[in-house]
Amino acid sequence: MDAYDAYNAGSRAVQERTGVTDIAAHVGRSITDGIRPVAAAFLELQPMLVLAAADGDGRVWSSLLTGTPGFARATGPHTISVAAPPPGPGPAPVGTIALDPRTRRRMRLNGIARPSARGFTVEAEQVFSNCPKYIQKRELYAPDLATPPGAPCHSTALTPAQEEFVRAADTFFIATTAPDGMDASHRGGFPGFVSVDSPTELSWPDYPGNAMFLTLGNLETDSRAGLLFLDWRTGTTLQLSGTARTTYGEEGGRTTGLRVERVVETPAASPLRWSGPDFSPANPPLDAHPQDPA
Repeated sequence: MDAYDAYNAGSRAVQERTGVTDIAAHVGRSITDGIRPVAAAFLELQPMLVLAAADGDGRVWSSLLTGTPGFARATGPHTISVAAPPPGPGPAPVGTIALDPRTRRRMRLNGIARPSARGFTVEAEQVFSNCPKYIQKRELYAPDLATPPGAPCHSTALTPAQEEFVRAADTFFIATTAPDGMDASHRGGFPGFVSVDSPTELSWPDYPGNAMFLTLGNLETDSRAGLLFLDWRTGTTLQLSGTARTTYGEEGGRTTGLRVERVVETPAASPLRWSGPDFSPANPPLDAHPQDPA
């Protein structure tokens, strides 16, 4: 895959705006449509996978899938199989991210999902790994198999308790979409890096990354987005779906805001139980705003 072809028009526009086209072209060489053996081995060790997909109404969601390691595995050089309910009844674009807090490693695989006898498969179109920036290290405890998931609670705005859930978060996952497909990505920082501006508005600084700008590039052409917050200790998930936009400051800083349209909180959605965080050394202080557009 040519490095230039690895990016859609939105990502290229952001790269040009921030002056990182050369860096992005270099990094883009790491994006392939094949699953290397090291990536396949990493994926098969993971007990969780984050999925970016749109529902039947076109709303974009970021969802957590869990299972015994091997529930998500490569079945060929371009295909993975996931033992979980499919995102829809037919072929659909999806994004996935496998993130391992134990090792601060992550890989992303985007492509087309299709229902299968086991759950669903994804035919890979983009496969790549990211640096460990902003990943908080955690240890994995024994799963809680005795506590079943609670009933999902649906709303159109955050409750005060959910606002505190967001403010306390040091990690969230974001799903975005564009004409060329879906993407699932990760954001991390010290608790408080996500601001709750109202029950239906969130914002966070866009910290310097790898210059790909896949998330911000998608938002250039399609504002739909889905956020996933996880209580690592209890397995409760908080999913938000709405629209997002990024503002660019004069000195290189960037802030992304989400207007919340749908909220789903599911107690004990995940059986996985994790330790408290060992914060990433890359996390900027909360009063710092990124000046480096990389």
